[in-house]
Amino acid sequence: MPTRVKICGLRTEAALDAALDAGADLVGFVLYAKSPRNVSIAQAAGLARHAETRPGVTTVTLLVDPDDALVDRVAAEVRPHMIQLHGHETVERVEAIRSRGGIPILKAVPVSTADEVAAAKNYVQPGRADMVLFDAKPPQGPGALPGGNGLAFDWHILEAAEGGHPFALAGGLTPRNVAAAIALTGAAVVDVSSGVESSPGEKDPELIRRFLRAAKAANQA
Repeated sequence: MPTRVKICGLRTEAALDAALDAGADLVGFVLYAKSPRNVSIAQAAGLARHAETRPGVTTVTLLVDPDDALVDRVAAEVRPHMIQLHGHETVERVEAIRSRGGIPILKAVPVSTADEVAAAKNYVQPGRADMVLFDAKPPQGPGALPGGNGLAFDWHILEAAEGGHPFALAGGLTPRNVAAAIALTGAAVVDVSSGVESSPGEKDPELIRRFLRAAKAANQA
């Protein structure tokens, strides 16, 4: 199947339209106060409703170690097609959130070794995450963000995921390298945020278009 493209961290309708017009398959909205891409629940709901005017587009709400109250509000008010968990959620917590919200889960897993890639299969057992998103490990230290850092990792370690459940790929992707990432990894989804920005949190419509063109061309190749 062709690799689908997710543009994450969208904050404005203009940026969302740029992604939709360029052919994005998934669009993501971040609910994490420390992120420069953070939006409110009301903003995420408005953006999700706007995205749903385009048939076939999947809306994703990114949460970091959410409590039950936040999961309930997102499910009721934003009504995303998928929740992305980008914190330290355990397998048990992922299962609980999946059951509570009744919404498919994309679980981000930071990796740097093939063993960590192989271990991630525990997240995609029945009733848990519907897909794992492999991302680069975040930098250490106070104030470090769990994702959206523009850091890449050695894609060759994803050979440990071959033959298993379809996965998503994030971390340091740009219009220049996304075609190579698709060719090497065969990821079901490629996910970009900082790689299509002019500054943290500010999406660049031209970079979005270039990223989508490169990804779609790689699919055709």
